[in-house]
Amino acid sequence: MYIDRLLRMIAGGFILLSLLLAHFHSTNWLWFTGFVGLNLFQSAFTNWCPMMTILKKLGVPEFPEGQCNRH
Repeated sequence: MYIDRLLRMIAGGFILLSLLLAHFHSTNWLWFTGFVGLNLFQSAFTNWCPMMTILKKLGVPEFPEGQCNRH
């Protein structure tokens, strides 16, 4: 799995988890939902988010071997 797909999966999981926690535990978890959404929004303009840095340090590949950046 590559960074772009894993990043979307993690962000979606965080959003779903925080919505469940807001529903069953405390509505204050919606602040976390907003934080994830804001990070997704700013990453559309900057092409950077904190989770990408973490995933790179963990050794998750950015692209399939032999394939360069298509952007």
